[in-house]
Amino acid sequence: MKSASPFSVSTAVVALLGAALLAANAAAAQAPAAPQQPVGTPPPPGQFHFPAPKNLQVLPKDWTAEQVHDTMEKWAGDLGVHCDKCHTADPTHLAPNGRPRLNFADDSKQEKKVARLMYKMVDNINSNYISMVDNSGVPVTCGTCHRGHFSPEPYVPPKEEEHRPGPGAPQPSGATPSPSH
Repeated sequence: MKSASPFSVSTAVVALLGAALLAANAAAAQAPAAPQQPVGTPPPPGQFHFPAPKNLQVLPKDWTAEQVHDTMEKWAGDLGVHCDKCHTADPTHLAPNGRPRLNFADDSKQEKKVARLMYKMVDNINSNYISMVDNSGVPVTCGTCHRGHFSPEPYVPPKEEEHRPGPGAPQPSGATPSPSH
């Protein structure tokens, strides 16, 4: 029996190591990157996966999850509330932080029903009225009335003495003009 030369054994070992390295690099390139943050912390902005929208009744049914989420964030800011104001908690599905996830499709909260009605009202105002009186393109939003409060605060006009007409403006009837110096 002939023994293998030291040169051919070392060549075979180098070839096998090279093939193993190539295979490992190819596998690493195809594998998703391991998370770089501790478990249970929220993902960095832009890396959150929003669930596909379900039960859309007033928003366009072809909207993406991101479009729905962005709209909901805007509404929440305009009203000064958080998502759980309109959406119910689902104790059977916990988030990594241990809190119940929200069931966005559930319709049991009255606030969600009111939000849909208010959306229709705002859409109607913008479509049928604002476009006829205002060419600025500035639409009515939830914030137009709510201004960061869940219930809009009543408008209180300034007192008469705080709201004096400027120079040259017509005086209210019965008012005596101020003396000029």
